[in-house]
Amino acid sequence: MRIGVLGGTFDPVHVAHLVAAADARHALVLDRVLLVVANIPWQKAGRRDITPAEDRYAMVAAAVEDIDGLEPSRLEIDRGGPSYTVDTLQELHAADRDAELFLIVGGDVVRELSTWARADALPDLAQLVVVDRPGESWMEPPARFRAHRLEIPALEISGTDIRRRVRAGFPIDFLVPPGAVRVIRERGLYADPG
Repeated sequence: MRIGVLGGTFDPVHVAHLVAAADARHALVLDRVLLVVANIPWQKAGRRDITPAEDRYAMVAAAVEDIDGLEPSRLEIDRGGPSYTVDTLQELHAADRDAELFLIVGGDVVRELSTWARADALPDLAQLVVVDRPGESWMEPPARFRAHRLEIPALEISGTDIRRRVRAGFPIDFLVPPGAVRVIRERGLYADPG
């Protein structure tokens, strides 16, 4: 079993996340790609308000419900506490020792990998898939990683912009998958509290 792991806050999930997951699945012939919703994203906690994990999971689940090979994962939510990728990879490895894991990250994350909790254990748990946009320069991953470079279309979409658009009453259709848009509207997520 070849399993891709794309972790994130997904606040909200958007089409660039799904393009990265689907392209990684295709390019590396992965059996499935897990979109792992962070419980408490340690890099962002305390810096800004984070939508509750259950709402973020509902958006991811709705976004991928009809996409073959992409699956929502609540491993980090169910584990509780701060979310560390190394713990998730260890849990997946323990569940299936024969599975080959592929950690999917954005090109901008590569320079931060050494700051992650127990980063020295990551290369033994998963191969690295670095998702870049056309024209971005390749940054060499930390030593010991077996790395794959995956170029996807340039999609300038951010959760920050989507949250701002919702607060301002602008449409988010075509930026966010329809299922996730439905969850955002039904739950009143990101709306201006005033």
